[in-house]
This record gives sequence, C-alpha cells and structure tokens, in this order.
Amino acid sequence: MPRMLDVSDAVRAEIGDEEADRLLAGENAPGSYDCTSCRTPGDSEQERTSTVLFVGDETAVLAFAHAGCLPSQVVQVTEEQLQGAVRSIGGAAGDIAGGTPDKAVPEQAVLGVTSGLVLIEGELHPALVVEPTSAIVRPGTTGAGDDFLPLLIEQGYLPMTDLSTVPPVLHGWSVLLAVGQLHAVLQPGAGGGQPVAWWQAHQPLQVTDSWRAAANKHQQVLMFAAPVGSIGRQPREDLLRDALDKAAANGRLVAAALPLAGT
Repeated sequence: MPRMLDVSDAVRAEIGDEEADRLLAGENAPGSYDCTSCRTPGDSEQERTSTVLFVGDETAVLAFAHAGCLPSQVVQVTEEQLQGAVRSIGGAAGDIAGGTPDKAVPEQAVLGVTSGLVLIEGELHPALVVEPTSAIVRPGTTGAGDDFLPLLIEQGYLPMTDLSTVPPVLHGWSVLLAVGQLHAVLQPGAGGGQPVAWWQAHQPLQVTDSWRAAANKHQQVLMFAAPVGSIGRQPREDLLRDALDKAAANGRLVAAALPLAGT
C-alpha cells in the first residue's frame, strides 16, 4: 500500500529519484515509526509523514516524522553528531550510504533546553540551560561514563566554579532567535563552512518579552550546560539560579556567551 509520505525536492536531490520513488511506493518506508521530532509513534499508512535526511560529512541517515511536526527537509549535521547525537531515530531510519534499514543511530540522549534570566554583576542576562536526559558518551566509545562536559570544553566552553562573572564569548557559535522565538543553537560548520545546528527546537520556542529584550540589549545569550541530573526542570528563575550555583560549586557546569543571530 502506498505510504502517505512527503519527500521534498531537497531530500530527493540527495537520495536520488530511484530511492525516492521506492519510498513513495512503500517499498523502503516503514509503516509504523517513531517520529524523529516528538518521539511518539506514527503510521505512514494512516497519516502524512515527512522524510527527514540527516547528512553528515560521510554518512546520510533517513528518518521519519509526523508532517505536523517537521516538513520534509535535509538537515546538515557533523559526522560526530550523526553518529553520536541524532535523537531517537532507532529502527525508523535507514543508512542511505549502506542501503540497509535499521542500521542507523541507536536511541540517544535528548538535550533539554530551558530559558531564563540570570543576574550577574548586577545585570540581567538572557541564558539557556542545557541538560541531557541521559549520559552522553564520546562517539565511538561504550561504557557508563559521561563525556558531555569534556566534549563541550573541547569546543571552547569554560568550566564555571561560580556565576560571579560573565563567561567569555565563544566565536563561531550563536543562538538563532527569529520573530521573537528560539530556533536553534548553531556551531561552526566543518572546515569553516556554514554553521550547523548543534541543537534545534522541534518547534520554535517562545521566550518572554524580558528575555528577548535582554538578548537584544546584550546581543548575546549565555549558555550553561550540565550533565544529566545536575539542574532538573525548575519552575522558577530563582530555583534555576540555585541549581546553577550548586552545579558550578560541584564542578558540573560549563558556559560560554554566544552571539545572537536574528532578532
């Protein structure tokens, strides 16, 4: 039975007409899948489904999403991201390079992102707090360790022992804010190319007027990152600040100031 698949021109250009036609005919597409955006079940026989192609330096991984969650598109990521951080694709993806379904990326940690205002040196700064849902291991390794902070430190983020000063600017990274909504955290592309999304919102996130005003004033956003279990989902900014202070005191916090992209 033909699947209710959307294959964009960009995806078709990457995978070729033959592969695209096989997908549309239902030959290579899954019936049921886990949406790569919202991570809930979908059925390409019953509802419109988008094909989403994650393209790294050497590998391409095809995933599926509810059409209401994501349009069919090509997402440029680093090879390291593709192998170690593509979210929850699992059996609903196929490795285009090898042509073998179910040989893609295992379920991985999801990055939780919280926005809030942080008072430093008597001034309010817009901040994003990033905490994974589970331990992050270095791509290509196995084990029970957590390499989330070391990986970010290698990218230029600095360990914070307290929040008494604003962290330095990390050039090449940026926070994409458009039409008053948070879209993505961008990192430098491979070989100095176009920036790619390090984190991208499934749907643009609303931010408060005061957060946006502070971002426009400073033209940068402070990004704090901590391993799983360090911060948690805090309902108020004062509780978020307390959690950040505690994580910093325990050596479990890195940070950088990221230039603002957009308005």
